[in-house]
Amino acid sequence: MSNLLLRNGDWDQVTPTEADWRFLHFGVRRGSFEAKTGDTEVALVLLGGGCAVVADGVGFELKGRQHVFAGMPSTLYLPRDTTYRVEARGEVELAICGARCDVRREPALISPESVEIEVRGAGNATRQINHIIKPEFPAERLLVVEVFTPSGNWSSYPPHKHDADRPPSEVVLEETYYFRTARPGGYAVQRLYSPERDLDLTCTVRDGDLLLVPYGYHTTAAAHGYDLYYLNALAGDRRSMASADDPTHAWIRPAWDGLAPDPRVPMVRPTDD
Repeated sequence: MSNLLLRNGDWDQVTPTEADWRFLHFGVRRGSFEAKTGDTEVALVLLGGGCAVVADGVGFELKGRQHVFAGMPSTLYLPRDTTYRVEARGEVELAICGARCDVRREPALISPESVEIEVRGAGNATRQINHIIKPEFPAERLLVVEVFTPSGNWSSYPPHKHDADRPPSEVVLEETYYFRTARPGGYAVQRLYSPERDLDLTCTVRDGDLLLVPYGYHTTAAAHGYDLYYLNALAGDRRSMASADDPTHAWIRPAWDGLAPDPRVPMVRPTDD
């Protein structure tokens, strides 16, 4: 379990070498800093606070949100081979999502207003998906979404996987889950399983934990009383989010047709402060 679930305080970043996969990087940084993207395309996702970023001499301003439950994200996409500097506006927390790539593209600022909101599921499987780096975005491998799950609800449900190359129904994607909870002491239950690889992990995840998903079906349940946030970074050879439901539980999707979405969703909107 220690190889896939990294506890808050035990990690700062994960590289492809450390994760034992091909493309995906993930890290969280606070305050001002300087860095280089190297052979990686990067999305700087503003988790809290505000900052300016100077990338190869060009300035960008990331609008602030107090924390992830207080509004929509500002994100800056930076291409490979870019030197950049983050200048904090007070306290700031940034997620650094990256994927190894071959082609150098153009930087792009993604405003909170331009992030697509999707309400997915129904009943107590309703959640909010904020599409930040979509398959249509001109990146090479990187995909980024953030997910809000009301307390007591299931998310990433039915359990699904993306570890087989069977387009268009499924593609291979490496993935990270970065968890935040709206209240101190909050938690969720995470399951990750793959009968083919003799993996069946069920664990408690808390604020600041990071889960690596190299393969297998996965699903999450937010504990009653504790709204849940997670940021997903994904990377693969194909620009697709296609996944395959666990066939044992695939019947659940049509069962949602008779259920209304949870009225608590969407939990955040572009007009939130």
